[in-house]
Amino acid sequence: METDYAIIGGGVVGLSVAWGLLKRGRTVTVLDGDDGAFRASRGNFGLVWVQSKGMEQPRYARWSQQSAAIWAEFAEELGHNTGQAVPLEQKGGYDLHFSEETLQATVEKYEDLKAKLDGDYPFEVLGHNALRKEEPHIGPKVVGAILHHQDGHANPLQLLRALAADVRRMGGRVLTGKTVTDVTKPDAFLIACADGTETRAGKVILSAGLGATELGPKLGFKAPIRPQRGQVLITEKLPKLINRPSLIARQVDEGGIQIGATNEEVGLDDRVTQPGLSGLAAEAIAAYPALAKAQLVRSWGALRVLSPDGLPIYQESPEMPGAYLVTCHSGITLAAAHARLLPDWLEGTDAAPDLEVFSEARFAVS
Repeated sequence: METDYAIIGGGVVGLSVAWGLLKRGRTVTVLDGDDGAFRASRGNFGLVWVQSKGMEQPRYARWSQQSAAIWAEFAEELGHNTGQAVPLEQKGGYDLHFSEETLQATVEKYEDLKAKLDGDYPFEVLGHNALRKEEPHIGPKVVGAILHHQDGHANPLQLLRALAADVRRMGGRVLTGKTVTDVTKPDAFLIACADGTETRAGKVILSAGLGATELGPKLGFKAPIRPQRGQVLITEKLPKLINRPSLIARQVDEGGIQIGATNEEVGLDDRVTQPGLSGLAAEAIAAYPALAKAQLVRSWGALRVLSPDGLPIYQESPEMPGAYLVTCHSGITLAAAHARLLPDWLEGTDAAPDLEVFSEARFAVS
């Protein structure tokens, strides 16, 4: 039996796209890897984040804004359909600064970007005293913060669970433990897996994260992506300590405080390290001194999926039309856009978003 779409990769990116296509009446089969696969979806920081995105490419800022604006309605629908709430809080988020120089330099960059976005980039600068009114537990070393009002944070594991449940509810096939070894196109696409499973599909979407480096070239993509390790820590459940998230720490819906994340170029190594965790802890305590007394209950490392310029890649294969590469490192932020807006691009409708700046053409060697 031939499916309309085969999606290689069952993380947040792949399942978000699957969800959107199923909503449009398409048949979808998701081929997900085994538990040993590197999974950004299970190790990320859970931010729905606009701030600082697209400094060099305003289209990326706008794409992030579009997704953030429809995230609440997307989460609500998932929760309603599955009975599994997807906790989301969107009351703004902070970029915390420990020096006036870095704060001022960042504000100048934000003002430039705001001008390119026709003024639609709602942020304000809070000095230490103003920040302390918002965050009574902020430490004296924090000189100030940029509060961006379109930011927030979600529970990424609940999002992943709800997406998987709703994709199945709508009739999507989710096949787990499948390592795709080859994709050919005699007439329809034929996807072969290591265990002998074969899937026929009219179109193929490669959203396998770091797995795209191997499969991408077989489908005619450059797939110039690399891993970057992020280590994170989580504390015991605590009384309310942090009102809004930052890139340093956020208090999750269950009460624990997630601290992160490192940015390390270490290849396919997702282990945690003592220097990495110590550095995270020190920065978090500088921001929120009360954390010095908190018990740490978990730590983990995960690998981000990064293109050379950090932007997403949306590309139809020039060699195998009907094959698409969809990859990004902001799968949580962009989940709503991938579910609601990207299917128009895949289907080639009049409502298709213009994603030309995210094609692989930008990596052409001159």
